[in-house]
Amino acid sequence: MGSLNATVARPTVPNVILWFRTFRAITGSGFRRHATYRQASLAGVVTNVVFGFLRCYVLLAAVGTVGTVAGYDRGQLATFVWVSQGLLAVILLWGWTELADRIRTGDVASDLLRPVHPVTSHLAADLGRAGHAALVRFVPPVLVGPLFFEVYLPHRWSTAPLFVVSVVVAVVLCFGCRFLVNATAYWLQDARGPQVLWTVCSGVLAGLYFPLRFLPEWLQVALWLGTPFPSLLQTPLDVLVERDPVGVQAGLVAVQVAWAVLILVACRLVQRRAERHLVVQGG
Repeated sequence: MGSLNATVARPTVPNVILWFRTFRAITGSGFRRHATYRQASLAGVVTNVVFGFLRCYVLLAAVGTVGTVAGYDRGQLATFVWVSQGLLAVILLWGWTELADRIRTGDVASDLLRPVHPVTSHLAADLGRAGHAALVRFVPPVLVGPLFFEVYLPHRWSTAPLFVVSVVVAVVLCFGCRFLVNATAYWLQDARGPQVLWTVCSGVLAGLYFPLRFLPEWLQVALWLGTPFPSLLQTPLDVLVERDPVGVQAGLVAVQVAWAVLILVACRLVQRRAERHLVVQGG
């Protein structure tokens, strides 16, 4: 017999409007929460800009006198670097340990008594955080890059909406991955090991350190279809720099959406299993 708590409840049709209002309120609180850390935001912007110069010079050196590498020209690589530096804080590959910390301290028990599912509440708060980062952390690197480097500007009208959709899906997908990593604390008590593994894998396989198109084609396909990592950062950047035709761009975003749905379903299942585990432990 399953545990009776608020997380098993689902919004009924008459309560849909109330559910959306609650979701919006939590999102707003997440935005306001991160808006209070002004000095941290400024330090993050400076760090992203400094590393933007380093990464850009390294990748441009890889192009050399050839002009293109792996289908990217110099302008596309410059855009790839500076937009990725801005997206780092929006998508937030690392740094979120709130769920694992609450599990370790036992505070997660109070979360199960709330009328909103833990996955939903944490997702709403993360979207608020991403909205703040889009205004404060994304814009400065995108403005600094063109002052010192020749960047690539999209030529197709469809690129802008596809890029926005891709970034939003990437935020949701990254949240789901981080939720699963944090949820290992339900069984391990200490999630630092999985978090270190996530930090290494997400940095390398998401396309942060170098574009994944530098890899052999068979490995690219295996990563895109077999793991969610390229959908976190590489896909939005490839969409923006128009590395592929429109059809391929839409296909990459579709893969993103599929991974996001799959990961969110996994989050729900893991949370449900964890609740039963807590009950067995007497939590």
